[in-house]
Amino acid sequence: MNTAALVLLVFIILVIAAWIIARLTARIQPRPCPPSFIFVLDNPFTAGYHQSILTRLDLSPGLVVLDAGCGPGLLTIPIAKTVGPQGKVFAVDVQEAMLERAKRTAESAGLRNITFLHTGLGEGKLPPAAFDRALLVTVLGEIPDRPAALREIYASLKPGGFLSITEVLPDPDYQPRSKVKKLAREAGFQIHSEYGNFFTFTVNVVKPG
Repeated sequence: MNTAALVLLVFIILVIAAWIIARLTARIQPRPCPPSFIFVLDNPFTAGYHQSILTRLDLSPGLVVLDAGCGPGLLTIPIAKTVGPQGKVFAVDVQEAMLERAKRTAESAGLRNITFLHTGLGEGKLPPAAFDRALLVTVLGEIPDRPAALREIYASLKPGGFLSITEVLPDPDYQPRSKVKKLAREAGFQIHSEYGNFFTFTVNVVKPG
């Protein structure tokens, strides 16, 4: 084996080891992606599945949307543009630095229809029966009390509103589809539609109305 091949092999082993450690750590103590890792969230790969998520939200002007775990606003901004001035986006994140990044982007885009809230999901801060749509994109596994978070989102949706949950590997907080559906059903949701494969999937669940 030549030197270049050996270096590549060592690099791959280190990457795999780092992912396994991150995965095990996430199981013990779930935590969100830190602001210093925004580059992991904003790249051509994420842009590809983000576009699919937006298409499957069935957005239209005037809708009220909850972006739960909005991060730097990668989906918040296009959603706010789609629902327009007569609609509204409620962007929630547990990390203030992420919200500040999203706020700056919204201001640069001239958007005034976004409300930002610094809170964790499941803490009872969401308004009841307020939203037509909600989304959790690679966020569910980062939440310490997932059942409480899903119950709160369920209560915050209008009857007939739906929540879109997306999970993607190699996210160390990745949740299997079967677990996502089980948690959603336990919170009161009904499965509406499913997309993707084992590595990248979206499950849309609806609040019966």
